[in-house]
Amino acid sequence: MGNGDFDLTMDELRAVVLFAADCAQGLLPDFEAVAPNDTRPRDAIDAARLFAGGAPRSNRQRTAAFASHRAAKGVSEETAQLAALACGDAAAAAYLHPIAKASQVGHILRPAACAARVAELKAGGTDSDGVRGLADRATPPLPEILRRYPSAPSGSSRVAQLMSELDSAIRSRN
Repeated sequence: MGNGDFDLTMDELRAVVLFAADCAQGLLPDFEAVAPNDTRPRDAIDAARLFAGGAPRSNRQRTAAFASHRAAKGVSEETAQLAALACGDAAAAAYLHPIAKASQVGHILRPAACAARVAELKAGGTDSDGVRGLADRATPPLPEILRRYPSAPSGSSRVAQLMSELDSAIRSRN
């Protein structure tokens, strides 16, 4: 392993994928309301849940993740785009790398950050309760896994800012 890298067990990886899928699942109606015949985000959630449930990691997660991300580009409504991105990220989380790079934190938290952003858009403003609620979903071993990585970078996009807020909230939990 390289400097700062660490071990990540298959059970820990499954816990990350389950968290991501749980955060993304609730966004499916936002995508399906705009593109009811496009199953790519739902397929990505199914692929994520298949792995989280004990199936081996396979090309199904990668393929579904890429397809869901393409689906995000095919819709113009921001809530639908975020929903498809979150679903794709949930499937892609099966390929989280145990390398100490802040960019990897996005694989853990971007689905939750997308869910928080959708909640904000629906509420017409910022929603710190949404971040707290999503952070509360991060049950063990997720906080311990997250602490192995550097903190999420605070980017300029609202999703990046929410990801940083989620990161801080989850890391501070015991």
